Amino acid sequence: METCPLCGGEFKKGSRACPHCGSDENTGWSDKTYLDNIDLGDDVDYEKFVKEEFPESSPAPAKICWRAIAGIVVLFFFLAALLKIFL
Repeated sequence: METCPLCGGEFKKGSRACPHCGSDENTGWSDKTYLDNIDLGDDVDYEKFVKEEFPESSPAPAKICWRAIAGIVVLFFFLAALLKIFL
């Protein structure tokens, strides 16, 4: 088995075309076009890349704190309503 350099699909060795994308010797996997679709840019700013791909999320404890307070308030009113019904 070989891997198509254009789409990454596997095909039998000696095939005339890729069954996944249709590329062949003339359109995709000849020695001249083997690495045409690979971007190997040299001017990559690693710090910028990391910040764009992995943005820092807001701290979770602040969200949990507000949810806990809202839950306590709802629980308080629920218990007050139960006490009013049974007393």
